[in-house]
Amino acid sequence: MKTLAASLICAALMVSGCTGTGHLYPVQGPLASQTAPPIYSFRMSGAFNSGTVSATLAGGQVYHGTWTLVSRQPQDGANQPAVDWRQVWDAVYGSGFYNANVLGAPLHVRSAMTDAQGTTLNVEFYRRNIPGQMTEIRGVAKDASGNIYKAVI
Repeated sequence: MKTLAASLICAALMVSGCTGTGHLYPVQGPLASQTAPPIYSFRMSGAFNSGTVSATLAGGQVYHGTWTLVSRQPQDGANQPAVDWRQVWDAVYGSGFYNANVLGAPLHVRSAMTDAQGTTLNVEFYRRNIPGQMTEIRGVAKDASGNIYKAVI
């Protein structure tokens, strides 16, 4: 029931202009190797093709940015993202996940948030509708220190 509610909230967020909150869980990198890895919070809002996102990490470090839809068309060399998203998604969900699920998804969004010092936190989410099943929304993030996170709404 909790999963259904979270999926409905996120679907509403990305389509109707609502606000949703979630958490970032370190799965790879220096933070993931801590005995009790920290859990950070993030907040998204917006509708249709864009919106805002913010996250609070260690020591109250706050990141802000906007999310936008990722084009379903192949990117030329000049428009390649700064992050190897295939590697990030596969690190969180397993080898081949990006190609099988995220690539070409109808609703696929990305953001490069920055903090007051100009440090970047990159995030991506996608939504997949499976006929006869619940809508699936998943996310990942990567920071400038090499930490990879599972993003859960």
